[in-house]
Amino acid sequence: MKLFQRNLSKPIKTLVLSSLILSAASVYTLPAHAAVTTTGQSVSAGHTLADEYKQYVQDQYGLTLSDAATRGDFVSAVSRILQLELKDGANPFTDITSDSPYYKAAVALYQHGILTRTTVEGAQPLTQLDAVFIALKASSLKELAYTYPETKVRAVLKKLHIDYGQTNLLTKQAAQELAAAVDTGLIPAESYDSFKPEAPASSDFTNLLLGQILTFNGTYKHSIGHVIDRDIFQNIREAYQTEDLITAPELRTIFDTALKQNLVTGYNLKDARFNANFNPKLSLTYGHSDITHAIQLVGLLRSENINAKVQLEPKTSAFIYLKEWGEPVQSDDYQVVQIENGNYIAYAKEYDIAFEFDSIEQKDKFQNIIYAYAKKNEDNQPGLIAASWWQPLYHSLTKQQDYQVISNNKISKGHYYAQSFSLENQAAKVTAGLQKLAPTAKVDAYTFWVDEPFYRYLLGEYK
Repeated sequence: MKLFQRNLSKPIKTLVLSSLILSAASVYTLPAHAAVTTTGQSVSAGHTLADEYKQYVQDQYGLTLSDAATRGDFVSAVSRILQLELKDGANPFTDITSDSPYYKAAVALYQHGILTRTTVEGAQPLTQLDAVFIALKASSLKELAYTYPETKVRAVLKKLHIDYGQTNLLTKQAAQELAAAVDTGLIPAESYDSFKPEAPASSDFTNLLLGQILTFNGTYKHSIGHVIDRDIFQNIREAYQTEDLITAPELRTIFDTALKQNLVTGYNLKDARFNANFNPKLSLTYGHSDITHAIQLVGLLRSENINAKVQLEPKTSAFIYLKEWGEPVQSDDYQVVQIENGNYIAYAKEYDIAFEFDSIEQKDKFQNIIYAYAKKNEDNQPGLIAASWWQPLYHSLTKQQDYQVISNNKISKGHYYAQSFSLENQAAKVTAGLQKLAPTAKVDAYTFWVDEPFYRYLLGEYK
């Protein structure tokens, strides 16, 4: 899109082909709709952290644990969210065989040091204490726990109203694990008063622990903050400054060939380790190349009393740079490789900024804000945030009113992936072409919803 803006005098068709997929220091008063939990995470009013975690494990893993969950249910859930590989080996348990519904999950947890007993007791009710022991080891915190001297254990467990010296319930190791769970926030402060070691683990409690396991393993939502945070602007800029061009040679080879064959007119390279993993119903992803635009966009949302989680996802856009445009100027953030016909493939540093809004209503308001303050309609138009585009690019994975359906074709390799957007009626051709170029690769093809201006851009309109 940088290239597109610099070359408005170029033929429209050429421009479309070249850039189709380019693709607070002060105290701030919280909007009335926002609430902050004691864990430091912003949660929409009327929702708890347990609610957020419950929704996430349902959406991402298809898991729902009831108030009557058993040990086997929790073992299976933990194994699923960790996606543990089951290694060959003998059955370590004395109370289950290979036909048990808990067998594979339990053995995987045992092999990874998360279950340490030789019995699963899968049909037994899950207690709060048992759930914490499993969650602590699944969060890779056990070595920390075993550093705790008795004096520290006593002091910490008082927060749970447990007098370690007066109870026979806990062994030294169990007490250490429980204390570490408190100090690290695995058991959040809002659960201290309701914690009863032998009581059944409620759905809220198990969902809290599952979410915390995901967080400690880096597989929960990725966020650099919230729109209302005082340090969000610094966090955005620092995230962008540490971003480099993504190379991913194998993926580049496939999609560069697709570019040369005119199968696609551009593509993105991204790193899945930075994916926001936000709730699709509440989130949008907005693409751009100018980081000042992102800073001002977040400030704009603040000024409109909109709050959202924020994640900056690194992105490299690749497209054809025509030789008649002159010798390209290269930098750390913009590089080119000349191809056989004398043109170049350009690789430009860009970003996607993902937002998870506090409500669907706020998500719906986003488009009107963009149209008013970040959508260019005329040259030198006043009243817009910096570097606004003729066709801003943002999309939703769930249906949005007044958005248009387009398609994506995506191939992953390790934690990197390449993707190319297209009109829906061109998707089958792109999928087949990519599959022919990479017969052993899985082409993930799906549709999603994009703003009307960008849809018109795909149709060939540059304004």
